[in-house]
Amino acid sequence: MSTTQDMMSSKPPPLTPMTTPAAEPVDVILRDGRTLRLRPPGREDADALLLFFRSLSEQSLYLRFHGFPVLDERLVEQLLEPDWGERGALLGVLADDGGGGQVVAAANYVRLRDRAAAEVAFAVADEHQRRGIGARLLERLAERAGEVGIERFVAEVMAENRGMLGVFEAAGFELTRGLEGGEVEVQFPIAATETYRARVDERDHVAVTASLRPFFEPRNVAVVGASPRRGTIGGELFRNVLAGDFAGAAYPVNRDGEPVAGVQGYRSIQDIPQPVDLAVIVLPGGAVLAAAEEALHAGVRALLVISAGFAEVGREGAERQERLLELVRGHGARLIGPNCLGIAVAATSLNATFAARAPRPGNIGFSSQSGALGVALLEAAEARGLGLSAFVSIGNKADVSSNDLLEWWEDDPSTAVVLLYLESFGNPRKFGRLARRVSRRKPILALKSGTTLSGQRAASSHTAALAGSETAVDALFHQAGVIRATSLEELIDVATLLTGQPETRGRRVGILTNAGGLGILCADACEAVGLELPSLTADAHEQLASLLSVEASLGNPVDMLGGATPDTYARALPLVLSDPQIDAVIVLFVPTVAANADDVAEAVERAVAAANVDKPVLAVVMSAAGIPESFRRHDGRIAAFAYPEAAARALGRAAERAEWLRQPFGTVPRVEGIDRASADRVIEGGLSRGADVWLEPAEVRQLLLAYGLPLVPERMAASLDEAVTAADELGYPVVVKTAVAGAHKTDIGGIALDLADEAAVRVAVSRIGTPALVQPMVAGSAELLAGMVQDPMFGPLVAFGPGGVLAELIGQAGFRIAPLTDQDAEELVRDGKTGMLVSGFRGKPAADADALADLLHRLGRLGEDHPAVVELDVNPVIAQPAGCVVVDARVRVRRPERIVRAKTW
Repeated sequence: MSTTQDMMSSKPPPLTPMTTPAAEPVDVILRDGRTLRLRPPGREDADALLLFFRSLSEQSLYLRFHGFPVLDERLVEQLLEPDWGERGALLGVLADDGGGGQVVAAANYVRLRDRAAAEVAFAVADEHQRRGIGARLLERLAERAGEVGIERFVAEVMAENRGMLGVFEAAGFELTRGLEGGEVEVQFPIAATETYRARVDERDHVAVTASLRPFFEPRNVAVVGASPRRGTIGGELFRNVLAGDFAGAAYPVNRDGEPVAGVQGYRSIQDIPQPVDLAVIVLPGGAVLAAAEEALHAGVRALLVISAGFAEVGREGAERQERLLELVRGHGARLIGPNCLGIAVAATSLNATFAARAPRPGNIGFSSQSGALGVALLEAAEARGLGLSAFVSIGNKADVSSNDLLEWWEDDPSTAVVLLYLESFGNPRKFGRLARRVSRRKPILALKSGTTLSGQRAASSHTAALAGSETAVDALFHQAGVIRATSLEELIDVATLLTGQPETRGRRVGILTNAGGLGILCADACEAVGLELPSLTADAHEQLASLLSVEASLGNPVDMLGGATPDTYARALPLVLSDPQIDAVIVLFVPTVAANADDVAEAVERAVAAANVDKPVLAVVMSAAGIPESFRRHDGRIAAFAYPEAAARALGRAAERAEWLRQPFGTVPRVEGIDRASADRVIEGGLSRGADVWLEPAEVRQLLLAYGLPLVPERMAASLDEAVTAADELGYPVVVKTAVAGAHKTDIGGIALDLADEAAVRVAVSRIGTPALVQPMVAGSAELLAGMVQDPMFGPLVAFGPGGVLAELIGQAGFRIAPLTDQDAEELVRDGKTGMLVSGFRGKPAADADALADLLHRLGRLGEDHPAVVELDVNPVIAQPAGCVVVDARVRVRRPERIVRAKTW
């Protein structure tokens, strides 16, 4: 039938079971790079579906149906128009060069009497087996089934059907099998576990890489709109291709078939005698669709659309962009752009951009969503001597995005560092998983502009108020190990350091200078970014004393004074560099009558080469001539900067990355003791009162108990006497709170603490009013805040920090995007001021960090399972030496007006 496969399908946020899943088509990528459309079969598909089953071989029919069914309309009727609640079905439609579609696969499930289970079955056309279609169908079908509350799939598979068994084994689910009468019963839970996500990501990687190969390794390139006139974008882009000495053949296409730069021209891409891998379209926006269709009909699998006039210009342009993407997907191809600068690849000497100069070859892969900023960075990189393995301007990123490029650069041997300029995320959760994997092998530097949507919403809870506009982006980058630059200058500075320097082992810096004031500025800059300046060892101190004048300062910074010569630098630098107390060295130089910049630069390079020490060396030359040419050659020995602050900042970023790499990778633990069905009922009950409501206290309690959160005992009192009775039962001292849903109790005077007797309770209830909540007074090591807020783009953000009434004033809450790994939870619990409270502040006993981490995992799981829970405040959480207790919570639920799904890749 079908075997393991590879695709790239970004996982949209799961829907709650109360929401009927939408039936929109989804495009996925197969392991050979071609795209497959998965969609529910409608009535209009009856004939095509029947034709598909009739085209199967006898063996495939037998394995699918465990016999030979009658191939008529009754066979396909049960697959048409699935309701998803009782039965679900998907067709796999493969595009052809003519833009049509052929049904090549069908999969369906039928819900069983056990409502948590459904039986699943697949069929794949004989000629398309072993392309990974079965696994793609299984991924999507499992996602759809999970959206309606189905928890596991059951499949009855013939024992000889090794292909289908292979699909299940390779998918990443945890299988149980039983053999009876020549049939294998396979059962597996369909929840997206960490193992399953990893398998999907592996399939994505193979598939996306294959789909991008025509962009990075084209054999032939056609430029559609290449004019013979100088000064036109199309003509100059084609001349750039020629000037770059492209390794393949380049063909100009224009209306009259005129030659360009001495190369024969063609009226149509279909007239070109050789197959074209990459078509670059440089035409007015209104002419792009016809040119794209012509190229796709000619078999082109990669389109690079330079033209503007699409989503960036308004509704009409957005509709044109949608039609372009539909055309590309319908032919199983990929698209970069539209509205972009182009692509340049060093390995194939391809410069299909209209930039003024070709990028210098090097080891940086750079993706820019902005063409103008891309040009600015290319110029800045050239000025610093930085070279690129590839430059890709993704423009409107209708199809190919930074996620795809990370997949390519992960295994690209010519790329050592990745730079990204981002204005938005198409699928941030996919980016996070992918970048986290790639960052372990290659540094990723990102410059992100704009803000997330979460910061634009009115924040009602403490958690939402603390989650500022960039909180989700910062959390995403931190968890993925991405270095976030705050400016283009910093992006270039950090890239300068990381492209050739070894990883720093720590934060201990030695500074060598010929100007004391410059050394002090550098020392201040180092300390500002968390770097340390330790004293040198006695041995290094003694050797420097024998080398330098008696007036020199032998501390750290080492000030050799203005009389230092190139030879002084050459002899002193190895002593500082080899000191075991030092992890990296910053060399500072101001030109004097004793030495010039070029001579000192050469001396420093010789000294570093001779020392043969695996430590970063940074140089700052404060000269009117700028950075010496020998440093700008960028052979990896020295990272040069214009100012000491820039060098310190770049080294601080590199130290952060080194520390992230030394941390465990982290795993997402399995959270036990969850009653998702009970939580569904609570949320649906709240939403029955309105589309956006705060849950009542009893509902909040039921919801949190369904996810195993430790709650303080509580009684609801409708009168004064009931409150007194509750206090007597719970034991004094007690707390009385208002039972108003969603209230900030302290702000409205709705709480009374440490009530020691009946009289105090009566006074408090009389003031606060009924109904009221009565709880025992709980003490502990610290009051903390935990919470969760749904970001519309990034999904659930889990918060943790100092709690109580001063939560927003103190700040310092940390945020992570769910699902949390054990490493994420540990960082939230142990870092910063929160970590000080948990460890025991001012004589308090240390709190139970494991219990707090478990609480955070449960909140993250709740947010993942229930996107309708848009804000959740647990404040305060009383941290105790053994366990923790939630004493107050607020939950806001909102029914989405529509489900927004991320694009497939």
